[in-house]
Amino acid sequence: MDLMITDKVALVFGGSKGLGKAIAAALVQEGATVIIASRSRKQLEKAREETGAAGFFTVDLQLEGDGARVVLETLHQYGSVDIVVTNSGGPPNGLFDDIDNAVWKDQYQNLFLSPVEIIRAALPCMKQKQWGRILLVTSVTAKEPISGLTVSNGLRAGLMGLVKSLNNEIAAENITVNALLPGYTRTERLIDLNIDEERISREIPAGRLGRPEEFGHLACFLASEKAGYISGQMIACDGGYLKGY
Repeated sequence: MDLMITDKVALVFGGSKGLGKAIAAALVQEGATVIIASRSRKQLEKAREETGAAGFFTVDLQLEGDGARVVLETLHQYGSVDIVVTNSGGPPNGLFDDIDNAVWKDQYQNLFLSPVEIIRAALPCMKQKQWGRILLVTSVTAKEPISGLTVSNGLRAGLMGLVKSLNNEIAAENITVNALLPGYTRTERLIDLNIDEERISREIPAGRLGRPEEFGHLACFLASEKAGYISGQMIACDGGYLKGY
């Protein structure tokens, strides 16, 4: 299937590893010009070689305005931002009593405000071209809280309201916005959380953890011309883990 995104400019945040890297690789395979962004220049250089990305920018999404800066630099150097993937990585785990106000403030910028800033910076170009794809990588915790992931549970749910509200304003301009909800996927983040893979696999109807490339293929389709009538949705890639509708 030709996804019709050859030469589209895609900016993927968190693109140096894990799910973001998998998305970048899938977009490159479909002919998009892919720019990746994350904190570590060393990891970005490695990911560019491994994915075939056209370029990269360092970014710290916990710094106000840094995500928007990268959008503007991409517009300046590559002339467009047709596809944008917001992906700020997982916040610290812990129960409510373990988390102080400073962490909440940092992660509010990281998980919620940075997507807002990125989208705000990218929208003028998309509106001018009357074409755009906005993908927000969140988590299944946006729908079903997971014990010990209190910050993620609390902040990611708000992005669902943002997706629905924004969709009402931009869908008629051939710009789609969707949230992708990864479940338990075998990434570096999963290792950091010290997840018992065997135990978790028993809770997943598919009987296993997800592979990053599976998530990348889903994101690539939603970023394509073929998915032009899919917008305002929260789509899980979780092997059936979510229990609710």
